[in-house]
Amino acid sequence: MERTPALKPLLLLDLDGVVRGFPPLPAEIAEVAFEPSLLRRAVTGEITDEQWRQEVGRGWEASPGEVISEALALVRAARKQCFVALLSNATTRLEADLARLGLDAEFDAIFNSARLGVAKPDPAIFRRVLAELGYETAVFCDDSAENAQAASEAGLDGVHVPDTAALRTALAVRGLISPTVLLILPDRDDAEELAAELLEEGWGPCAVHRDMLAGEDDAEDVDWVIELTTAPDGTPASAHRPELDELAERHDGFTGDD
Repeated sequence: MERTPALKPLLLLDLDGVVRGFPPLPAEIAEVAFEPSLLRRAVTGEITDEQWRQEVGRGWEASPGEVISEALALVRAARKQCFVALLSNATTRLEADLARLGLDAEFDAIFNSARLGVAKPDPAIFRRVLAELGYETAVFCDDSAENAQAASEAGLDGVHVPDTAALRTALAVRGLISPTVLLILPDRDDAEELAAELLEEGWGPCAVHRDMLAGEDDAEDVDWVIELTTAPDGTPASAHRPELDELAERHDGFTGDD
C-alpha cells in the first residue's frame, strides 16, 4: 500500500456502532453468535463469515446493516483535513457489506481484522496499521471503551465514542473537523439580532455577512450568514452542531459548513 505523507493527521474509525448500525438481534441468536471464542474465530479470519453463520444456525441471514448518516457526514468532513482509515473487527464479509452500503469509497484505507489475523483490543493490530500507513500515532475512535483504552495503551489517542454526538465532539476538539458553523437565515434583521444575542452569550465571532452565493440582483433570495467558531464553553462551535441546527430552524434557517 502506498504510504501517505504524514502531513495530515491520521484518524482511525471503528465501523459498527460508529458509522454503521444494526437492529438488535434476537437473544437466542446473539447468545451464540457473540460467544467470545466463536466470535474471535470469525473476526480473526480463522473461519469465514459463512462458517460462522452456519455454526450459529437458527436461519440467521446476512445483513449489511445501515449507515449512520450523521456519522458519515463527519467522516466526509474529517477527510478534508485528515487521512481517514477504517479499522474494524469484522468477518470476511466486510468488503462486500461496504460495497452494498456505498461505504467502500468513503475511507482512505480499510483494515479488516479478519484479513489481518488479529483483532481489537490486541495492541498488535494498532501497531500493524500504524506501520502500514507510515504513522507513529493516530486518533482512534471506537464505541467500545475497552478498544479505546487498548489503543491508548498502544500509544494512540484512543477515544470512546458511544454515540454520534460523542464522535462529533471528539473530532471537533481535536481540530479534525472545521470548528466553524454557519447559521444561514433568510432575514437580515433576524440574523443581526440573533448574532447580537449569541455574542452576549459568549459565542464568537458572530460576524454577519451576506451569502456570497446569492446573486447580486436577487435581493429577495439573499441569505444572511452568522459565522460561529467558538462556543461559550471555549470548545469549537462544530461540537455543538445539533443545538445550532435547532436554533437555525427556529429562525426559518439552516446550518452550513465553513
